[in-house]
Parts: sequence; structure tokens; C-alpha cells
Amino acid sequence: MQKAITPFPTTGYFGPDYFCNREEELEQLLRNVKGGNSTTLVAMRRLGKTALVSHLFHYLGTRYHTIYLDILPTESINDFLNQLINAAFQVLPESTSPGKKIWKFVRSLRPAVSYDALNGSPVFSIHATSEESKRSIEELFTILENQSKRVIIAVDEFQQILHYPENQTDAWLRSVIQKLTNVSFIFSGSQQHLMQELFSDPGKPFFRSAQFMKIGKIDQKTYAAFIMHKFGEHHKSIAEDTVLSLLDWADCHTYYVQLLCNRVFLASGKRIVDETWKNEAFRLLKEQEFVFYGYRDMLTKPQWELLRAIAAKGLVYQPTSADFISSFGLGNPATVLRSLRSLHNKELVHHEIDAEGNSVYTIYDVLFRRWVGETPLSRDLLRT
Repeated sequence: MQKAITPFPTTGYFGPDYFCNREEELEQLLRNVKGGNSTTLVAMRRLGKTALVSHLFHYLGTRYHTIYLDILPTESINDFLNQLINAAFQVLPESTSPGKKIWKFVRSLRPAVSYDALNGSPVFSIHATSEESKRSIEELFTILENQSKRVIIAVDEFQQILHYPENQTDAWLRSVIQKLTNVSFIFSGSQQHLMQELFSDPGKPFFRSAQFMKIGKIDQKTYAAFIMHKFGEHHKSIAEDTVLSLLDWADCHTYYVQLLCNRVFLASGKRIVDETWKNEAFRLLKEQEFVFYGYRDMLTKPQWELLRAIAAKGLVYQPTSADFISSFGLGNPATVLRSLRSLHNKELVHHEIDAEGNSVYTIYDVLFRRWVGETPLSRDLLRT
């Protein structure tokens, strides 16, 4: 496996040495796989769903055929077919027995073939009607079903199927999947309300079809120990209090922790102090300012005011309460609700149900939250 440039990679999976914790989640996934059960995996964006799936696949090794596809870019059943075929070829090349069967099947569909500029692997593009695409997906599942090894397919951002123009895609896909006995699925997604709609609504085809699993943030003390250990491996010292203050600033959100530690590692000498990470944090905010100005330009004034209010507050439990509205001068509850729906649809605001069953809203982008609350430039912007 390729070695990471720093001990804090922000993309890709580089093996268990670079992976922090998630031991309970890994054990649950392993139990589900061994029991032949599919899993619904839900987490906030950039919290580590994809890395966890890669971690699982690492431990499953060659005992299973493991296939990962991200369907967020897809807009139709035909797109889904193309993603599935290309994902299968990543792990089942033509040189393998199942790869030969898949290649023979794909050739019968007369695909357009190009080659990935980075790794030279073939990329297939099939243009077919919805009904033709459905038949092809069923045939491909049948090929995978008949393999000697069990097959695990992870479908990331699974809620995207709700946006396909084909009616009742979820009902059709469920009718196909429920016939499979040698293939299990991991359906992961970052939009909790849509994933719950798919898997927890008794009126939906996927109701109770998979074991529901939600992952949260890594325990702060555990994460701190991991960070100190990784710096120590490279003869860089960092005190626990310094790491904890860094984690507080990054809200213990996996991507932002990794990003900040990555920057600190590259910028630091042998000893890391508070000033070291704070300088890198400030640089990050400065670099992202054009993005944050872009938020203001693309939103209406009520939407922008609500976005910055949620960012300043951190967690908002009652966005239409008189206290919240009056504190930030947001107008009236109806305006707030309209703006909230728009921000949620744009995936600028995250909505979930917390451990106590309360509805809570927060900002996806930790850097934006910090920029609103901490930098002089952001405060100047908020006055405009």
C-alpha cells in the first residue's frame, strides 16, 4: 500500500497505521458482513464514512470481493450502471475469472472506452435507455451473485437515487437486491433525513432492509493520543493541552482535524506549540475567504443572515424561537423557515437528531464557522 506524504492524510486510505479509532464501528460492520446483513451507514459529510469503508475492506482482505462506488455524481439509472461497471472493474480486472465474465458482458453492451489519465485503467461509458440500464444492472448483479467468494458492494451517497428522474427507483432497486444471497451492501449517506426516509419509513421499499448505523465524532482524548503518537513517530513533540486546543478549534471533525494537523506537520520544527497551529489555522481561513465571500454573493440577504447566525451560534435547536430570531435580527419565523429550507437544500446547513432526540442545526463547514466568529475580516464583512 502506498505510503502517505504526512501522517495526517486528508484524502484516500493508507492502511490502519493512519486510521484513528472506530474500533466499535469496525467490529459492527464485520459482524454484519459475516452475518450476511447489509448496513445503512450515516454520518455528517467529511466525518470519515468512506475511510471507514476502506478500513473495513482492508480487514476483509481477499476473502471477499469488495466494490466501492460513489453515486453522488450520478443523475439517472444509466449513470448508476456506468458507475457500477467501472467500480467493479477496479477490483475485478479482466485478468481474473469474474473479471472475464464482466468484460464479456460489458462488451455485449458496446461501450465507449477511454482510459484514466492517472492510472491507465479503462473507463467504460454506456448510453442506454432506463429500461436497458435496469436490465444490465440486474445482469451484472447476477454475475456477482454467482461468484465463489461473497461480494460486498458499498454505495456511497445512496440518497442520490431519490433524485433520479425514473419513478420509484428505490422500489425497483429493492426488488432486485432482495433476491441476492451472495451479495451484501453498505448503503452510506451524509443526508440523514433522506437516509432515514429511505430506510426507516414503513411505507418505503428499503424499510428495515439493512442494519442502521450512525457514526459520530471520534472521542477527543482518543484522537489526541493518536495525534501525539503520530507526531512523536516523526520526532516532533506536542503537548496534550496543545492538541486538545487544536481539536476544540476543529470541532473534532475528522476532515478539519486532519487538514490542520497536515498543515502543522509540514510547517513545524521539532516542537509544536499553540502558536504553531494557530498560525496555520489563520492561514487556512485567509485562503478560504474567497469561498466565504462567494456564500454571501450566491445567497439572498435573509439566507446569508441566517447562515452567519447559525455559524456564530454553533448549534441551533430552535431556529424559529423568539430568542434566536431577535438575537440576530432575522425577521420573522416564516422567513427563517424559508431560508433554512434553502440552506439545507444547498447543503450549507446540516440537520440531524442528536442522542437525546432533539432536532439540531449546524454549519457543515467548520472553517466558515470559525471565520465568522474569529477573524477581523469576517467581522467587517458581517457589518455589511
